[in-house]
Amino acid sequence: MSVTTPRGFRASGVVAGLKSSGRPDVALVVNDGPDHHAAAVFTSNRVEAAPVTWSRTVVADGRVDAVVLNSGGANACTGAPGFQDTHRTAEHVGSLLDVAPGDVVVCSTGLIGERLPMDRLLDGIDAATDALAADGGPVAAEAIMTTDTVAKTAHADRDGWSVGGMAKGAGMLAPALATMLVVVTTDAVVDPAVLDPALREATRTTFDRVDSDGCMSTNDTVVLLASGASGVEVGEAELTEAVAAVCADLARQLVADAEGAHHDIAVEVRTAASEDDALEVARAVARNTLFKCAVFGNDPNWGRVLAAVGTTTAAFDPAALDVSMNAVQVCRAGGVGEDRSLVDLSGREVRVVVDLHAGDATATIWTNDLTHDYVHENSAYST
Repeated sequence: MSVTTPRGFRASGVVAGLKSSGRPDVALVVNDGPDHHAAAVFTSNRVEAAPVTWSRTVVADGRVDAVVLNSGGANACTGAPGFQDTHRTAEHVGSLLDVAPGDVVVCSTGLIGERLPMDRLLDGIDAATDALAADGGPVAAEAIMTTDTVAKTAHADRDGWSVGGMAKGAGMLAPALATMLVVVTTDAVVDPAVLDPALREATRTTFDRVDSDGCMSTNDTVVLLASGASGVEVGEAELTEAVAAVCADLARQLVADAEGAHHDIAVEVRTAASEDDALEVARAVARNTLFKCAVFGNDPNWGRVLAAVGTTTAAFDPAALDVSMNAVQVCRAGGVGEDRSLVDLSGREVRVVVDLHAGDATATIWTNDLTHDYVHENSAYST
């Protein structure tokens, strides 16, 4: 279950010495065709990394032959020299695979503000090219990890065709688009024109609704590659469903591996006047540090939920709000509901439901609690 589950793809992951840990840090995913269709979505952070700037241009014509990824350095905020490093990376991959550099997506992840050691990276790409294999997806997923504790892969089998994927991300998880690196592959035969809308719809309801800490990365990239190797023609609706299934699986894995998290929290907003209202309210709760600290302490402090809801522009009557935590309605009609001591927060998963009683729209944001371990991890990240 990986990017090499669909036919027509090879992948690899190797140690290039970019990480001081000595763990794998360069990955390569190659589309052997016969189709080489692609689409991608990127961060909306105005401070974007050089690989994002390069890769936006690469995917503009809808063709990608390979994706090269490195951990151990973000190549962000590195100016013109950093962009030249990205260009040089794509040229090196192109020369080894006999493809155009302009058809090579480049992804980087790691510390912002430092140049990559290009000699090590290029040697690593040499090794990754030699190691390419039809079952190389799992080690490729390992090579893109940074503060992740586990590699993240997923797949969806359909009638004669499939979708596979890998992702990295354990912090800086907030949407617009995805604060992570993700490669999704399919061996379906698809019209190139449907790839972009299918990917955007899939990410809209999955990665865009993961909000670990409200922080947006400079390097977010989600790329979808289609090889057509199955010979099975698939329409947009079928493709979107399968890609969304893989993205949803990966998104939940990202939340489960959030830095230092003890709880995975689903914030579901119901009966909103619009989906936008539901998302605004859910995100306000998910990003509220007091609420997240309370969950870490196993404290069902529903007052913090209401306080967060009240900061939004969503349509609702404060006297009509209901809140449930793990199926216990702790707030009813804007006031005290059932005894909060009935709420059990000792398990990993927490579900908060907010009823606005303003319409029929709903949305869910996945987040995590705020722990001592998260603070420690991010206070020492660059040292």
